[in-house]
Amino acid sequence: MLDKLEFLIALARERHFRRAAEQCGVTQPTLSAGIKHLEESLGAPLVNRGSRYVGLTPEGERVLLWARQITGDARAMRQEVETLRRGVSGTIRLAVIPTALPIAARLCGDLTDRHPGVRFSIQSASSKAILGMIEDFVIDGGLTYLDNEPLPRMETAPIYQEGYRLVTQADGRFAGRTEVAWGELSGLPLCLFTPDMQNRRIVDQTLAQYGGGAPGDCTETNSSLVMAALVSSGRWHSIMPPALIEAVALAPSVVHLPIVDPQITHAVGLVVAEREPQTPLVRALVAGARRLGEKMAL
Repeated sequence: MLDKLEFLIALARERHFRRAAEQCGVTQPTLSAGIKHLEESLGAPLVNRGSRYVGLTPEGERVLLWARQITGDARAMRQEVETLRRGVSGTIRLAVIPTALPIAARLCGDLTDRHPGVRFSIQSASSKAILGMIEDFVIDGGLTYLDNEPLPRMETAPIYQEGYRLVTQADGRFAGRTEVAWGELSGLPLCLFTPDMQNRRIVDQTLAQYGGGAPGDCTETNSSLVMAALVSSGRWHSIMPPALIEAVALAPSVVHLPIVDPQITHAVGLVVAEREPQTPLVRALVAGARRLGEKMAL
């Protein structure tokens, strides 16, 4: 039964039979037959079928909620038994907004020191994608913003406050300055993250409210390495958090200035699915995030 519930979860996530089958490591006929068997055992259609995947029926949506809970509980049970035998071990699956990747490295380092048997699978993702992957049990947790968008049915552990700095050429328009105001950034050629990233939405909203308008000649990327290279070229400026600035390689000619009037910050931390009991790996992850948050608050 568990494998068939996982088929349904994958289909709801991928919205495509072939891709769902690939994610589950089975053939498409095997996945389709498994879902058909689940429908027969429950006595209700779960999938609206057409020439392609259309969506779940109302019954399918309710079964999906149970499927997520049941498969999550089964995974937690297996981990609990394994922990009693070998201590905390296994792979923690973590998704991280791009600006928090340097913080993820610190979190993973702390957990590795305390639990040598723990390994990590880390991917960069948008805040919206992170919440979806947690709900689908694709990941164990995510590092994302805590105070700018709703976090339904999530347990949170704040880690740090993300601030914002203008990254610019030392001999450029703001030469000799120690800080700049949001209102001075209007019209600058900027390199920013793509609009699907919450960091970009924060920057756009702040510029609109305090800077007099949207970014000027804006170049977009989903890569912090590309952003660093473009800023280092001298043609573009950028608005980046200090944690990210410290992690990327910038040219010696580049400086970063605090942006004030006002000084904006947003809380970033760990989010995991709210459930009881948590898996041993998630418990260790939450404890590590809280320790790191205490250190960064000092």
